[in-house]
Amino acid sequence: MSPNLQAWAPDGIGEIREGDDLAAHLLAALAGSLTLADGDIVVVTSKVVAKAEGRVRVSTREAELAGETVRVVARRGATTIVRNRLGLTMAAAGIDASNVETGKVVLLPEDPDASARALRARLAADAGVRVGVIVTDTAGRAWREGQTDIAIGAAGVLVAEDYTGRTDAHGNPLLVTAPAVADELAGLAELATGKLGARPFAVVRGRADLVLPAAQDGTGAMALIRAEGGDFFGFGAREAVLRALTGNGSDRRPFGAPAAPEEMAEAVAQVSGLAPLADAEGIRVGPIDEATAARLGALAFAYGWRVESAPCDPGDGAEARLRPGTP
Repeated sequence: MSPNLQAWAPDGIGEIREGDDLAAHLLAALAGSLTLADGDIVVVTSKVVAKAEGRVRVSTREAELAGETVRVVARRGATTIVRNRLGLTMAAAGIDASNVETGKVVLLPEDPDASARALRARLAADAGVRVGVIVTDTAGRAWREGQTDIAIGAAGVLVAEDYTGRTDAHGNPLLVTAPAVADELAGLAELATGKLGARPFAVVRGRADLVLPAAQDGTGAMALIRAEGGDFFGFGAREAVLRALTGNGSDRRPFGAPAAPEEMAEAVAQVSGLAPLADAEGIRVGPIDEATAARLGALAFAYGWRVESAPCDPGDGAEARLRPGTP
């Protein structure tokens, strides 16, 4: 690893149109100022990749949103956060109406990892260099104001480092330390390119240790996306309550794997005010009334469990039996 990290964002990139050769644009812009070298990392915005691939539409964000959405995560006023067809969780599915002609929008590339592989191959063929390529887009972060660029496509570059099993200078083990270096490089590149400078490419030098051999493209940036149900926050706060109360089976996966019996029992005790009892298949609690049964049904859904029996009539006083379900 080099102690020096440098980033260049060349000027002179004109408007990108469908069918344009991005490698040719980059090499022409670099001519006379910088020569690509083995171990460099080329970072390119998804906007110009999408434009070159014909992903511009005469339309609006609202009109295109449904086609790019797998499911809605949260809505707040005019903002809709969705999990899009690439598995990314983004506002408006990543559809962008900036840096494009009025009345048009730009969709994300069909396959950003494939786009990165194609650009890497062209640069290898045209410039004879072994580089890594990262395709970026801008996204917000939970709990943080502002946005930063992240990697949505990658080729020939490690997207994350794994420090598991290593120790720090004090001898403490690093248990879950895995820097998402592709995202960090995306943020660094954005500092050089800016938002309004018409500089969609950056060349980062100093992390050749992350660049893979020519014959290896690596996992791609999709490896950084958590599987559905693996995130702690599959829905917004309001949406999670609504989904649990409606109990639609198709909404189970974002809530994750079934909670452990001990965790479920603690939640049941908080909701019902009663001490649940463990049995061979799950837990039992009672006597409960119809209202408590309804609350336990929503709770069980959110925790990945199911209620197998509950009171049928107000004041029944029957016992509820809860069993682990499947996400």
